[in-house]
Amino acid sequence: MDQVSADTLVRPDTTTDESTDNDTPKFFHYVKKNKIAESAVMGTHVVALCGEVFPVTKSPKPGSPVCPECKRIYEMMKKD
Repeated sequence: MDQVSADTLVRPDTTTDESTDNDTPKFFHYVKKNKIAESAVMGTHVVALCGEVFPVTKSPKPGSPVCPECKRIYEMMKKD
C-alpha cells in the first residue's frame, strides 16, 4: 500500500455512493487534496483512505458524518 502523507489529505471533502433518503451522503471520506478539484471538474474518481472509490459530488458542512474507517486511518497517519 502506498504511503500517504497527512498534508495531502483534507478532512473530509468528498462523498460516497452510500446515501440517505434525502440525497445527503451517509458519510464523507478523507481523500488526497490534489484529487478533489480534478474530480469535481473532470468527473474522475477519487480513492478514499478506506478504499472507497467515487467521484466528488458534494462538499461537507461542519459536523458532517465522517467514515469511521477513514477517520481511524487518518488518526494513525497523524501519529507518524
